[in-house]
Amino acid sequence: MELPFAESWKIKMVEPIRKSTREQREKWLKDAHYNVFQLKSEQVYIDCITDSGTGSMSDRQWAAMMMGDESYAGASSFFRLKDTITRLTGFEYVIPTHQGRAAENVLFSHLVKPGAIVPGNSHFDTTKGHIESRKATAVDCTIDEAKDTQLELPFKGNVDPKKLEKVLAESADKVPFIIVTITNNTAGGQPVSMQNLREVRAIADKYKKRLILDSARFAENAYFIKTREKGYENKTIKEIVKEIYSLADAMTMSAKKDGIVNMGGFIATRHEDWYEGAKCFCIPFEGYLTYGGMNGRDMDALAVGLDENTEFDNLETRIKQVEYLAKRFDEFGIPYQRPVGGHAIFVDATRILTQVPKEEFPAQTLTTELYLEAGIRGCEIGYILADRDPVTRENRFGGLDLLRLCIPRRVYTNNHMDVIAVAMKNVFDRRDQIKRGVKIVWEAELMRHFTVQLEKL
Repeated sequence: MELPFAESWKIKMVEPIRKSTREQREKWLKDAHYNVFQLKSEQVYIDCITDSGTGSMSDRQWAAMMMGDESYAGASSFFRLKDTITRLTGFEYVIPTHQGRAAENVLFSHLVKPGAIVPGNSHFDTTKGHIESRKATAVDCTIDEAKDTQLELPFKGNVDPKKLEKVLAESADKVPFIIVTITNNTAGGQPVSMQNLREVRAIADKYKKRLILDSARFAENAYFIKTREKGYENKTIKEIVKEIYSLADAMTMSAKKDGIVNMGGFIATRHEDWYEGAKCFCIPFEGYLTYGGMNGRDMDALAVGLDENTEFDNLETRIKQVEYLAKRFDEFGIPYQRPVGGHAIFVDATRILTQVPKEEFPAQTLTTELYLEAGIRGCEIGYILADRDPVTRENRFGGLDLLRLCIPRRVYTNNHMDVIAVAMKNVFDRRDQIKRGVKIVWEAELMRHFTVQLEKL
């Protein structure tokens, strides 16, 4: 008999979580203006709002923190981190930042000017925000198949080469770089194939443009290349990672995901001119070049985390848990972005809340319903997150409207997955009773989903 799958780790420390009543949750959610970002953590039973900074560090990472060098300049912790990044990616120049959006802020301050056009695959919220706040335009070149959540394709995060070529043929002089997100979060945590990266590289070379990889979940993307793309099944994750970055010019990294640390990020590049330009913004925005926005102890923990999470067993344990939850959803007929990605389930709210009009934000409504059902906090990746068009100020309804249920790394057991699945089923079973959604009563001009205030209709 074949042995069942088991996690590649054992538990050494636990943190208590507590249930609440429906009555309590109704009050808390109303006080939070129906925005789950505004809930207190103790008001949440199972927290799936993000996998960013919410993972459990390993014993080796905690041990590495004791070696942290907190010197202001020239800290040995920085050089240990830099050596790890260079070994994994081949990039020689490294600037640490406090998280991924800080890396974008530093690098884009150097590269993105008013009127610029930045093509990519479904730019995530902070990426698009850092582009649009500089009076530039983010152009989505993701393949059209990504919009059909029920279509099974192994690499739904891919860039459409024809769309990218069209942008460059028409506006190459306005394009400072191409950016590809691995994995493609906004499209449902979908990976990008190595073949697609090669196609993008060829187009970039044709128009003499550089390629940045938004790399928050680069290791999970490498796992999918190994398990889904022909010719890579016998390569190690580290070998695949090195090949990925051989096709790129730079990377921005939120280390809070695949680095499995609570805070941290970095810029890495092979080009000295980009490094020199970014340096001018790192020092005033983040800090000196050998710590940026990070403590020495956090840089040491990150160096170990990057090394550990580019091993197959660690990634397989993480992704198998996400797959387990997806199989439970399959049992109940709950529609999500298929095939399941590596860090989250993206539930297709428009296929569930068919009576809630788009103007009343189905995915945000589904998010609130799941919280009311069981105290489970997810996150809307949809019409609210899309923000308004910067020119017309109209809501952007053209993309997917999804409830993202992120699974923190090495935090929850499959029993927690069962609770999530049954709670989602209970909401799904009463979907026809949910006829109205929410309306916006206050919003920020940019990245509104974090602080938006809503009213239940």
